[in-house]
Amino acid sequence: MESSKIRHIAVFTSGGDAPGMNAAIRAVVRTASYHDLHVHGVKWGYEGLIDGRLERLERRDVGNIIHRGGTILHTARSERFRTPEGRKAAYETLKAFDIDALVAIGGNGTFTGAKVFSEEFNVPMIGIPGTIDNDLYGTDFTIGYDTAINTAIDAIDKIRDTADSHNRVFFIEVMGRDSGFIALNAGIGSGAETIMVPEVAASVEDLANRLKMGFKRNKLFSLIIVAEGCKSGNAQVISEALKGHFENLDVRVTIIGHLQRGGSPTCMDRVLASRLGRAAVEGILSGRKGEMVGLVNNQIAFTPFDQAIAHDKALNQDLIELAEILSM
Repeated sequence: MESSKIRHIAVFTSGGDAPGMNAAIRAVVRTASYHDLHVHGVKWGYEGLIDGRLERLERRDVGNIIHRGGTILHTARSERFRTPEGRKAAYETLKAFDIDALVAIGGNGTFTGAKVFSEEFNVPMIGIPGTIDNDLYGTDFTIGYDTAINTAIDAIDKIRDTADSHNRVFFIEVMGRDSGFIALNAGIGSGAETIMVPEVAASVEDLANRLKMGFKRNKLFSLIIVAEGCKSGNAQVISEALKGHFENLDVRVTIIGHLQRGGSPTCMDRVLASRLGRAAVEGILSGRKGEMVGLVNNQIAFTPFDQAIAHDKALNQDLIELAEILSM
């Protein structure tokens, strides 16, 4: 569809929620309004698109939401959208509401669906990266990541107080099923002794030797940050295995879990979401489609869905080395 003929767009959130999604919705709606476009919000992601759960959004509808966590449009994962029949039903919804283009806010799974859908029905779609994992190729930061690591650090700082008081070894598990961005940065920021991430091989034996060295230096407590997708196992598994290397080791495990997804977004996430929301709408108007909008070196950049999905985003090697140096 020619960009000059785009008059109606829809926006939705999909997959896991992330702080800052509301700020992105707000930016999409207000940028569209600025360019005299009509906007509909899709409730419950792809599921809502299939079921026709769309509602008109005006500027006033997105007032007073920039500071709120979660998503006012709600989110869900959709098995039906994985089927040709489900996607056909979603397309029929777009036609019924005269929607010319879509803005999808989410992560890897959201963009996988967007790629297939946009190619099948030639629907202009732009993706906005909203995931706390920060694991999408094509952007330095994803919406929700900064809030998540600050939430993790706040929790770790509180755990440090009790670890110090009781001379304990604390395992703290953070989110990161396939990537260690949260664990690495929260670990460095909180002064953890050891950080275990999916991307870097580690063993319980290495961890035990590190702790023994610390005990020889009369170190009274240790904080060990574990990404949930660590190849050696989760925090509970590793802590149980570690006990076999010591007598009477006082070990505790804390899993921060979904606490990292909630809360008011940081200023960084609000500004990032606002910039990407604007860029998504203006990208559609300039004729872009089938791409994710991101921020690279503080500049707006567009990456095709297939590259954003397929390419692995590597951890910063300097940060890995920094964590090693500071933990000694």
